[in-house]
Amino acid sequence: MAKESFDKEIQFLRMLSLTGGAYNRQQFAERLGISVHTYDKTLRYLNDTRNNLQLALAAEQASQLSEGLRYNHYESSDPLLLFLFRTKSMKESECARLSFLIMQLQDQELTVKQLLELCNDEMLSDFPCPDEKTLRGDLKYLEEIGVILRCGEARPIHYRAANDLMNELYDDELLDLYDFVDVMANTQVPSVQGYLLRDTLKKALRIRQWNFEATEVLTYKYHYHSRILDEAHLPILSQAIRERRKIEFLYLSPKKGKNYASKNTNPLFERETNGQAQTTLPLRVIYDHQYGRWYLVGSHPRMGMIKYRMEGLTQVELGESVPVEEFGQRLGSVEQQLQNSWVIDTLRPLKVVARFFHPDPAGVNFVRERVEAQGQWGTITEESEQTILYEIHVNGIYEIKPWLRSFGSSCEVLEPAWLRKEFIEEWKELATYYESI
Repeated sequence: MAKESFDKEIQFLRMLSLTGGAYNRQQFAERLGISVHTYDKTLRYLNDTRNNLQLALAAEQASQLSEGLRYNHYESSDPLLLFLFRTKSMKESECARLSFLIMQLQDQELTVKQLLELCNDEMLSDFPCPDEKTLRGDLKYLEEIGVILRCGEARPIHYRAANDLMNELYDDELLDLYDFVDVMANTQVPSVQGYLLRDTLKKALRIRQWNFEATEVLTYKYHYHSRILDEAHLPILSQAIRERRKIEFLYLSPKKGKNYASKNTNPLFERETNGQAQTTLPLRVIYDHQYGRWYLVGSHPRMGMIKYRMEGLTQVELGESVPVEEFGQRLGSVEQQLQNSWVIDTLRPLKVVARFFHPDPAGVNFVRERVEAQGQWGTITEESEQTILYEIHVNGIYEIKPWLRSFGSSCEVLEPAWLRKEFIEEWKELATYYESI
């Protein structure tokens, strides 16, 4: 799939999941910046892709994609948005060729020459037969990602599928591994690789005739679709940071209300784009658990540190590399500015003091456990058997404020005084909502 097309479908799925069917076709296409014809074409393509990759859909899942996103909130077995990643970067001919090679290496060890003969004899006529150079490139790629293994160093080199983990585990061990990956993929980030590993383990268990209806007991609801969709940018951003390379991209600010801008490749349909062409040196990728957002922190020669929401990145391309000394200097400057940032805020540092209450003295102090797990570099001081004091110096107040608010009556803000007054006014307003009618 072309990169531009993947950008479009990411934004398409995000809007579909957020609006839940509230827009008609015309409104949806206008907001996305595409024609109604392109809307219909994209929706049809995504439905076909999902149906091809998820053949065993349950009856309630076999609806149109838009209806599924609108009504089918629980998707523990097969996350609805994950299918997009399975078709992200492979041409159809590449998918067919790699699948054929993996299938041939499942139960036997083969050389390049033997695989080439099998491709000539048995590969589907719909796709061109690879030459030796292409075949060696495919084998090198499969070996790098751990799908196949070399069998010794003697020439000619033999290859086989890397199925040792699946084949050597007992049924109970494989099920325990599946349950662990299932929990981690649904609760940790990044998660897409975990979902793909989870699918592989599920296939291995199905081969062993395992009954999933009796063993799947966990169900997850996806509040933040951006968490999965924006992971599409992680590989290229990680590569750019690792290789100290700049990136070039078109940025569509979420505040502008436009989610996508097509490339003006056809002069007959050329129109002014709504995005801004940007060049930056990526330094950090940061995830905000409170809102399920990904951020890219970069450096610009003129503007210094610059921050982007990753949902606005489109058409990302790698650029030139920078010297090690320059990269280290820019990274050190950014880390110093983010030293006291709750997420990415770089406002003036201030001290925040809050008192947390233990709601059930006879039970587990889950409030304290949460403060210890999520409170970052803040310090905790014992005040009494029922209360603790939490103190932290943080850049600005706007990123930590939702976290403090989420504790409800178990948290009392003490400093700064103006923040305490804000919380008092907020709770007074909430109290009026519950007055008797």
